[in-house]
Amino acid sequence: MDWDIIFRNAIIAGFSREAAVYAIAAVGLNVHFGYTGLLNFGQVGFMAISAYGVGISITQYNAPVWLAFIIGLLAAVVLALLLGVPTLRLRSDYLAIVTIAASEIIRLTFRSVALTDWSGGSNGINGFADGYYRFSPFDPSQRYGFGNVQVFGNQAWIIVVGWTLAILVTVLVWLLMRSPWGRVLKSIREDEDAARALGKNAYFYKMQSLILGGMIGGLAGIVLSVGQQTVQPDAYSPPVTFFIWTALILGGVGRIWSPIFGSIAFWMILSLTNNLLDGLVNVGIVPSAVTAGVRGGSIRFVLVGLGLMLLMAFRPQGVFGDRNEMMLADR
Repeated sequence: MDWDIIFRNAIIAGFSREAAVYAIAAVGLNVHFGYTGLLNFGQVGFMAISAYGVGISITQYNAPVWLAFIIGLLAAVVLALLLGVPTLRLRSDYLAIVTIAASEIIRLTFRSVALTDWSGGSNGINGFADGYYRFSPFDPSQRYGFGNVQVFGNQAWIIVVGWTLAILVTVLVWLLMRSPWGRVLKSIREDEDAARALGKNAYFYKMQSLILGGMIGGLAGIVLSVGQQTVQPDAYSPPVTFFIWTALILGGVGRIWSPIFGSIAFWMILSLTNNLLDGLVNVGIVPSAVTAGVRGGSIRFVLVGLGLMLLMAFRPQGVFGDRNEMMLADR
């Protein structure tokens, strides 16, 4: 097996555009669950609504890129209000049901034939991000990187912007959670009744948390759509939310830098398992029938799932989590 290629591909995957997108989305999910105790199973819905907000604004109304990004984030705010107003006064499992249902409704609505003229139907909206790449300092025809890890200019630009945004939103959350506002969120997470007894409007704070985390998730959707130069509805399916949950739990819930670590680790593990399987097939250790067709991808996720099960069995708080602070089993 060519270990140099295996590890090089893992490094590229760990710091790729997709890893940056998952890191940003996991930061938003960490605000929801890690700091407020909100069960959001529809983070991909916030990603989709913001991505379509950007795509439709540019293609239908010729909005400049900066205005389209603002519209996309405002769409996430509206979605958070629509989901939060009827559910945040109820038990947390109601929010979980509503968010996962809403994410599928959004995907199927934009995928419908009736909205083809606006959303492109199943083909999505394509080629709308040219205005963004005009700001790129990189030559699209040149490769950039370190050593054997090289990417073309446009890809380098979205990777730099994606990881910059991931760090910025992480620092923003860090500052907020050190403030009195953040301490109220943590008190609601630990004991909502006690927070109310102290005069805090738990519903108001939970709504703010849902909006903030939703906007961060929307930002992740914008980065993904701009990087792919397309908004395709099936890219925002429910499994994406649970992959983001995997990245968050892997790093440790309720920790500032854990979403970034978890996202990098998640994508590196996916790449390593995939390339190791291919390598074992090439040297004859694993029969080729095992990875034939779509089986290879399925086995890759089975192995990652097995690793996550072991993590939850022996370290349920994740790599950097605090078991005394974050008892996931009690949520």
